Amino acid sequence: MALASLVGRTPLVELENCSPKPGVRLFAKLEGQNPTGSVKDRIVAFMLERALTDGRLRPGQEVVEASTGNTGIALSVLAPRHGCPVRVVVPETAAAGVVSALQAFGARVEQVGAERGIASAVEAAKAIAAADGAYLLDQFASADNPLCHYLTTGAEIVGGCPGVDVFVCGLGTGGTITGVGRRLREHNPAVQLVAAEPYPGSQLQGLRSLDEGFVPPVLDLALLSGKILVRSGDAFRAAREVLAREGLLAGPSSGAVVHAALKWARRLQRANIVMMFADSGWKYLNSPVFQGRLPADQESLDDTLWW
Repeated sequence: MALASLVGRTPLVELENCSPKPGVRLFAKLEGQNPTGSVKDRIVAFMLERALTDGRLRPGQEVVEASTGNTGIALSVLAPRHGCPVRVVVPETAAAGVVSALQAFGARVEQVGAERGIASAVEAAKAIAAADGAYLLDQFASADNPLCHYLTTGAEIVGGCPGVDVFVCGLGTGGTITGVGRRLREHNPAVQLVAAEPYPGSQLQGLRSLDEGFVPPVLDLALLSGKILVRSGDAFRAAREVLAREGLLAGPSSGAVVHAALKWARRLQRANIVMMFADSGWKYLNSPVFQGRLPADQESLDDTLWW
């Protein structure tokens, strides 16, 4: 069985002990069950296969991508299955654990300055592709990203929870909420699509604030019913609550999604809310997400990229 065949078809589980009121049911899509532990396995496997099929990517050609973590890791594992070496461009603010993981999987890592965050890494990846003939995966701009979620993640949610009323997702590339959102709107035009977005300056792994100047081209803002800003401390507390109440070890971006879902639920009397848990919490066990008491000053947590 090929590794890529294990991507997707992840569990959708109800969080009965986290429901804020009797009429509101919470469901979590557990993307940490993918082979490398995150939702990014979906887009990487899909985008590589599409590019190979239509000739954009040649077998053995180097693949380059900008990433702060999970996409780079997924690429480092899946691209070599096609004989393609991998180069990942990361901002220098990326945690050491990210770089170590990428190197362990055999990726070549290029670090760029952190002045403009992921935007600097995207520009550097484009320059590498142009200069060295590498194939740019381009998760932030390729239409294959939301198409993957439309065809797979969205369809799985409709199948697992046909009565979905609200979908809450962290804001990263924008591909997940755009692709899933389009599929859910076809199923139920009244479904509400809510993005969990970090405060400007916050460094929640995998999530980005649009106020920092980089709006991913694949993100369709017109689809959104609303955005909820989440501080790191609130995301960490929510992740700890999910662990305590449900026994699920979820990452900090999943905690942000839970926090946003509970805030959105305040305005609803009855609803089925599906939440995107983009990865599991194993890689964050030694971070403040799960270690020690959280400081009263939430802003002190917003300044560090936790991994």
